[in-house]
Amino acid sequence: MKRSHCHHHDETQLPALTDRLRQKLRKVTGPRQAVLDILRRRRAPLTIKEIRAQLGRANCDLTTIYRSMHLLEEMGMVKRFDFGTGAARFELLQEGDDGHHHHLVCTGCADVVELEECFPHELEQRIASRNGFKAVTHKLEFFGLCPRCQ
Repeated sequence: MKRSHCHHHDETQLPALTDRLRQKLRKVTGPRQAVLDILRRRRAPLTIKEIRAQLGRANCDLTTIYRSMHLLEEMGMVKRFDFGTGAARFELLQEGDDGHHHHLVCTGCADVVELEECFPHELEQRIASRNGFKAVTHKLEFFGLCPRCQ
């Protein structure tokens, strides 16, 4: 079943993202703005080191990036993913988006593909009912070798 949304970050203009910071009474610092700009240009989640590499050393240090990501995550502007590689990855969320979607992760090069398909709500309900659970949701990531690594 296809999700009702897809993450097209490039469509979100940087001023709209900085307005979201201001609405939550947060300063729009240069590093925060730069991090948001990098995340909006990428469809796949990025690690802190990948964000740092794209920022360049002159713009801000790792501590500032970690603090910015923590703040943006608390504000619901980014979502953290853990693909078992030892490094968290972060992805920009559109306003009102819960970020629920799945990924296909290459075990060779760590390339990440965003998937639009998701389990039908009826399957979640059936699993929950069969096991006496309520308010069931799921997280699911797929792992394999991408065409380049095969």
